Amino acid sequence: MTARGRYLAAAGVFAVGMAGTTLPTPLYGLYRERIGFSELMVTVVFAVYALGVIAALLVAGDFSDVLGRRPVLLAALVLSLMSAVCFLCEDGLPLLFAGRLLSGFSAGLLSGTATAAVLELAPPESRGRAGFAATAANMGGLGCGPLLAGTLAQYAPWPLRLPFLAHIGLLLAALAVTWGLPETVARRTPRPPLRPQGMAVPEEARGAFVPAGLVAFAGFSLMGLFTAVAPSFVAQTLGVRNLAVTGAVVFSVFCASTAGQFLMGRMGVRRALPAGCLVLTCGMALVGASLLGESLPVLIVGAVVGGLGQGLGFRAAMVSVSEVAPDQHRGATISAFFVVAYVGISLPVVGVGALTLALGLRGAGLVFAGCVILLSAGVGVFLLRGPPRTG
Repeated sequence: MTARGRYLAAAGVFAVGMAGTTLPTPLYGLYRERIGFSELMVTVVFAVYALGVIAALLVAGDFSDVLGRRPVLLAALVLSLMSAVCFLCEDGLPLLFAGRLLSGFSAGLLSGTATAAVLELAPPESRGRAGFAATAANMGGLGCGPLLAGTLAQYAPWPLRLPFLAHIGLLLAALAVTWGLPETVARRTPRPPLRPQGMAVPEEARGAFVPAGLVAFAGFSLMGLFTAVAPSFVAQTLGVRNLAVTGAVVFSVFCASTAGQFLMGRMGVRRALPAGCLVLTCGMALVGASLLGESLPVLIVGAVVGGLGQGLGFRAAMVSVSEVAPDQHRGATISAFFVVAYVGISLPVVGVGALTLALGLRGAGLVFAGCVILLSAGVGVFLLRGPPRTG
């Protein structure tokens, strides 16, 4: 396998692993009908996944710096496989929670490790393309999960089983590919002890980390809204109950994010960071308008514009952090960056779920949109006044 083939193969493994984390998104309505639970419980089930991600990042975020990228990638794929089995055997909330928690552990191991592996497997002249491949694999995988599940659930038999059977097949292929990838981390003798890293960010990376983390928090808040709450809004408020359409709406956000990441390569980090924030602000304003007007077309436009801004900002933020992180702590630093991002994808969404009890789905969504607009606009203005230091 060529050097280019190796980093693209690692990106493919990354995408397959991340697809499993959003696979249940268009299926939550079916689970609600079958088991019976509130919109708040939907967001709690979703947040359990994010808690798993954060726990894995905090405990094992730097394990791949010690053990190597390949063993940690294999462990992440096995955890994703176990998550799919939980959903296949699901007979109530306990296995839903277990499946989401295992999925979170898998994503937490994948986020930093797979990103570092893709970058390190690329030849020096392809590092820029490898950075895009890593972030596109992350967002592309997250987007393909709802599209695959929604299409299979709407048009094929076994709507709560077939999506996970299909993903198990993809995971087995990804395990085989990962087994054949070369290791990029040199073995150290004696091996350093494995210890939880917490939220340690090297001092030389902090100047870029803080604004980058705020950009990631705001952008991932949008992703959390669409992967946890938007399917309910599409079905209950807009009356669109086609699961393939629901999956396509969520896919459009992640597809636009991938496009935004591609544009970042042309704009550069310094321009893309504030631009991403301001485009995200426009997207959230459109999402808020769709909630007021109960309009599916406006919601889709808001998803595309918001996803574009998220992609611009997310890739620029990750590049700025990875550029200033020292080689021996790159995996740990990227993992800390993803901790901030996944706090953004979980905490605000649970707040939306709680607000639905008092304000209803539309009122809670409007409050959420207003908060993200204020945050992203504020960070964008700050970055325009003083761009972060990069390597």
